[in-house]
Amino acid sequence: MPEHEDLKLLEIAVREAGHIARKFYGGDYKRWNKEGGSPVTEADLAVNKSLHDALTSARPDYGWLSEENPDDPARLTRREVFVIDPIDGTIAFLKNRPHFTICAAIVVEGRPCCGVVYNPISEELYSARVGGGAHRNAVPIHVGDRAVLEGCALLGDRTQFLSPPWPPMHVQNRNSVAYRVVLVADGSADAAVSLTSKRDWDLAAADIILHEAGGLLTDTSGAALVYNKPITRQSSLIAANPRLHSEIISLLSGRAA
Repeated sequence: MPEHEDLKLLEIAVREAGHIARKFYGGDYKRWNKEGGSPVTEADLAVNKSLHDALTSARPDYGWLSEENPDDPARLTRREVFVIDPIDGTIAFLKNRPHFTICAAIVVEGRPCCGVVYNPISEELYSARVGGGAHRNAVPIHVGDRAVLEGCALLGDRTQFLSPPWPPMHVQNRNSVAYRVVLVADGSADAAVSLTSKRDWDLAAADIILHEAGGLLTDTSGAALVYNKPITRQSSLIAANPRLHSEIISLLSGRAA
């Protein structure tokens, strides 16, 4: 299926799922902790069902990987796989903070070919497909051109950046990892860094958006992320424009040495 048709499908499905998320946001809904302690709500499951119904009915031959479904190993046999996070940033959702997103990507042979990250409260829809550029609400976006780490606007867990080798920076956090990455893609932030592991559904959609916006998303060794493997965990992430990305990788390499 052509990427532009798949991207349009993702955009329609994610916007519809956003209507559902807004109905729950700030209201009274069930919440509990999954095994391992991470929170989940009935909103996560309702959004997940909406996406699953819309996407798998339109593309029944595609595989499916979502945070809110048991992993189906059949995805490993499919050329195209939906990679979904119904609500990335559930903690923000629970605290009525408008920093959560709905994420949907299609991965082909380990890499996203198209993706959408949608903040239904701010109504920012970020989207991209291979070779088509990246957009926010249909307007082209591009990473910034900052080349110096000191004083940059960085998104991540502040506790990871309090001491050397990190220089003084303006560090903020967003519970949604995907939101951090797309804010780098549109130049609102200079970089996003996490030295702890993330999951495929946190990153796949944002990865293609950042790439098409002229940025890089890798692990701390500088290697591109590969998705839809048997283990759906990514060790770390560095997201930035190429010059700043290189500086961060060099800094981390020096620390490791």
